[in-house]
Amino acid sequence: MSEVLLPALGESVTEGTVTRWLKKVGDSVAIDEPLVEVSTDKVDTEIPSPVAGIVQQILVAEDETVAVGAVLAIVGEGAAAPTEAATPAAPAEAPAAPVYEAPAPVVAPPTPAAPVYEAPAPIAAPVVAPAVPAPVAAPVAPVAAAAPASDAGYVTPLVRKLANESGVDLNSIAGTGVGGRIRKDDVLAAATSAVTVVSAPVAQVAHVAAEASALRGTTEPMSRLRKVLAERAVASMNQSAQLTTVVEVDVTAIAQLRSRVQASFTAKAGVKLNFMPFFALAAAEALRAHPKLNASIEGENIVYHNGENISFAVDTERGLLTPVLRDTASQSLSGIAQQIADLAARTRENKLKPDELSGGTFTLTNTGSRGALFDTPVVFLPQVAILGTGVVTKRPVVVTDSLGNDSIAIRSMVYLALSYDHRLVDGADASRFLVDVKARLESANFDGNLGI
Repeated sequence: MSEVLLPALGESVTEGTVTRWLKKVGDSVAIDEPLVEVSTDKVDTEIPSPVAGIVQQILVAEDETVAVGAVLAIVGEGAAAPTEAATPAAPAEAPAAPVYEAPAPVVAPPTPAAPVYEAPAPIAAPVVAPAVPAPVAAPVAPVAAAAPASDAGYVTPLVRKLANESGVDLNSIAGTGVGGRIRKDDVLAAATSAVTVVSAPVAQVAHVAAEASALRGTTEPMSRLRKVLAERAVASMNQSAQLTTVVEVDVTAIAQLRSRVQASFTAKAGVKLNFMPFFALAAAEALRAHPKLNASIEGENIVYHNGENISFAVDTERGLLTPVLRDTASQSLSGIAQQIADLAARTRENKLKPDELSGGTFTLTNTGSRGALFDTPVVFLPQVAILGTGVVTKRPVVVTDSLGNDSIAIRSMVYLALSYDHRLVDGADASRFLVDVKARLESANFDGNLGI
């Protein structure tokens, strides 16, 4: 007989919750075959059987929390004893709770691409040429009516220039000057009437309602991960003084850099170059010069960390998890992009190692991934700061050239929102950090950091 123990699932993990038994008493199991699913405050994982044999006993029921080192089950040779098959921990007697089975209805269905979320393609209105007024029958004699036509061919250079600039056809208007001569006021009147376009009716696109979630009207117990997130969020808000400072950053130069190197970067790095690596590198470099943002409070002491380990938020079906990029300030953009892609994919697939979720000293959250301009993210202790990046969007802004001349241009803009613990970080500290990040991003001097 061999005991299956709850292993240590990370340096700071002391307990785990059995969420689902993959085998029942009497089932055969091969060595290293998954036997049970366990959830901790760091990660959900499968525990493999250390030996091959028959499941003799299941000693921990589903939804039960035990300490690291506890015996979960007994595996051995021969058929299981009948009395043991009736243990309340066996799935036959204790059906798996639907919340841990993660049935398909529990997963929120993907939001359909409803027209309300995407601006419909502009509907071209039929071009209406300016109406050419028909000759007005003058109440005078035919000889007098024909007279203006003889002089109307001559217009002053000023009137002709104005007509060209306004797009007015001089042959289409009748002059009101002496002898039917076209005057400046005639051109201006024609230009005004030309810009008045008859509005075409816009075709109404049928509204497609979002599919209703199967969770409506139901009740389920909170998962272990959701309980831990809730407890930490409340504890963090109660134990720290949090506020948020926001800056606006022009990332047009980075957008141009991405367009220029995207093909070669993807071919060599194996991943696309998006904005996230730029934000991570700029933040990590700024942390070196602003240690208060990369610190933690332990009692009455301030611990300044000697590495910039950036946690980044990943949205999963089980909740928000934050894998860690180690020593981010010393990495290249390709290295950061590859790690983000790898860690994010394994986080969503529940294949992360527990230690890959610990040790972060500062957090980066891409709140713009779903279109938000910015938010006020929550700082999770023991960290003292978190940087939220909004959606990068094009809009008209005032730009000033090297000579001090202002103009309006279309630029790629983003909001950066820094939440911080006011017990350690003052508003001036936060502003100085954000200004350095802003300057680094707007300079877009990243050619030497591509790593390809």
